[in-house]
Amino acid sequence: MKELEIVQQIKNGDVQAFHDLYDLYFEYAMRVATVVMNHQSSNAKDAVQETFIRVYQNIKGYDTSRPFKPWFYRILINECHRILKRNGKIISVGEGFNKAEQDELAYEGINQFIEHEDLYKAIESLEHHHRVPIVLKYLNGFKEQEVAEILDENLNTIKSRLYKGKQKLKGLLKNEKEGSQDG
Repeated sequence: MKELEIVQQIKNGDVQAFHDLYDLYFEYAMRVATVVMNHQSSNAKDAVQETFIRVYQNIKGYDTSRPFKPWFYRILINECHRILKRNGKIISVGEGFNKAEQDELAYEGINQFIEHEDLYKAIESLEHHHRVPIVLKYLNGFKEQEVAEILDENLNTIKSRLYKGKQKLKGLLKNEKEGSQDG
């Protein structure tokens, strides 16, 4: 079933369609929230749960002439920011996945994480305003304009953050590579 059909069925009150939407978006939403929340899995879960609640509460007002995915991720990012703000700080960068988180995230993407662990650690270490656009564009495939809409930022601001974030990533990965060659 196509995404637009699912959304229309939810608007018509079909509870099973909401389950289908949840199944379609849950893993991706967890991945994004986990990175945005610096691997604080309980906060990521809260953000994803609140996102689905808000989607359910506001789906009737959703404009079906616009793409659904950016609308969904804007709600998700807003929920992540709300939780970070509620906690009174940006959470410190995690030190990677611990055993419990690896077990919890043992879905298809964990193998990809292991293969690209240096990259993910470098992304983790970016400042929040660089990390989130990088995650949305390069890990979730959004266009720059969509990232700007999701984050409610100017397109040029997003382009600048992406450029600076990529430059920082290159530096971090270069330093990591040089450090591993020395050891």
